[in-house]
Amino acid sequence: MSLSEIATNDMHGEKSAYFDGWKAYDRDPFHPKKNPNGVIQMGLAENQLSFDLIEEWITKHPEASICTPEGISQFKDVAIFQDYHGLAQFREAVANFMGKARGGRVKFDPNRIIMGGGATGANEMIMFCLANPEEAFLVPSPYYPAFDRDMRWRTKVKIFPVECKKSNNFQITKQALEDAYQKAQEQNIKVKGLIITNPSNPLGTTMNRETLKSLVSFINEKNIHLVADEIYAATVFSSPQFVSVAEVMKEVKCNPNLIHIVYSLSKDLGLPGLRVGIVYSYNDDVVSCGRKMSSFGLVSSQTQHLIASMLSDDEFVDNFLAESSKRLGKRHEIFTEGLANVGITCLESNAGLFVWMNLQHLLKDHTPDGEMELWHMIIHDVKLNVSPGSSFHCSEPGWFRVCFANMDEDTVYVALKRIKKFAGNGQKEGEPAKAKRWKNNNALRLSLSSRIYDETVMSPTMIISSPHSPMPRSPLVRART
Repeated sequence: MSLSEIATNDMHGEKSAYFDGWKAYDRDPFHPKKNPNGVIQMGLAENQLSFDLIEEWITKHPEASICTPEGISQFKDVAIFQDYHGLAQFREAVANFMGKARGGRVKFDPNRIIMGGGATGANEMIMFCLANPEEAFLVPSPYYPAFDRDMRWRTKVKIFPVECKKSNNFQITKQALEDAYQKAQEQNIKVKGLIITNPSNPLGTTMNRETLKSLVSFINEKNIHLVADEIYAATVFSSPQFVSVAEVMKEVKCNPNLIHIVYSLSKDLGLPGLRVGIVYSYNDDVVSCGRKMSSFGLVSSQTQHLIASMLSDDEFVDNFLAESSKRLGKRHEIFTEGLANVGITCLESNAGLFVWMNLQHLLKDHTPDGEMELWHMIIHDVKLNVSPGSSFHCSEPGWFRVCFANMDEDTVYVALKRIKKFAGNGQKEGEPAKAKRWKNNNALRLSLSSRIYDETVMSPTMIISSPHSPMPRSPLVRART
């Protein structure tokens, strides 16, 4: 007996090198002692640099957990049925944290917070609320590969790319938006909105105020929605500061009913396994409909209780945000300087958990096939799982997203040592670093498995316990990066 079309259609997006890289890592995971020649996972956009701060807070506040002697008195109240609005104290604490993550320049109303199962659930929920099947959202490219799954798979909403190029550092322009919108119209595709990721995944850049103003003006003129994915808001580690769409709304004439923000605690707080996703909408009807839809992806009341306690501690939140930013900045500096020492540049960035690495000078052929050939070499010979630009729908071959915050510093240096060796092969004295010529490696066969990978949930039974490498041995079904 056949399965349903919605369960078996091809819109999940799994047929991508982005997911293929996870399979290669899963086969041969790096471990500093047990498998020092294994694949290092640099395709996981996860913030593991400040876990110690959270662990310290939990140790000092055992009452925040209902599973401790200090917190057991709250067990019944938390464990019984909770409606899909969420605990009041949870929504208040998250609203406060969202404001602090944006520098305190904007405040959020707890009554407009809708829960979702991570940002994946939140993104799908907002699509169900705003669009019908076959209607489309404009999305600037390069963009997060799993948007194809999050936005399209079950909703049957279309993604219509807005091409951005290196010539202006992949920044979105109003002209590019107009061109994409017109192209969709010519194909009889109804455009319902625009999706932006700010800070950008995979670029690690933030949009400036004027760009955001132009985007708000654009959607207002077209009377279409704007969904701002701001899950990396607090990962900014250098200037310019992050500007939220919530700020520019007050500076541009617009219909607030068209503006919606997706947020989570997976990146800023580094807690992807807790599955805290948020839709914040200025549209009352979306809030009402979204709350009903959230029944399919609620955050557990136990998690809400813990998060509410932690994020209500202003001293902890302020210290965490400052220290996390500092540590991300240091790690970014270590990694980009290491790349620069072997002649590899990255797009200048100031946020995120990754860099957008330029390997165009190492391509044998400046084509998508040339990019995949180089990527196969990096996976198979260099043993690094980096994500090729084509999986992010980048139109220019030779760009790769490389994550740097999901491992300890020792592993970073191992990765840099491997890159140096690879980039320097065949280098003559006085020449810039370059890669050796290679032949097609037919031995590499990266097949997709039935398990689908993503960047946020680790299998608790497969975590490597070595203090030298917090990498998971095998990711299970992941909902988000």
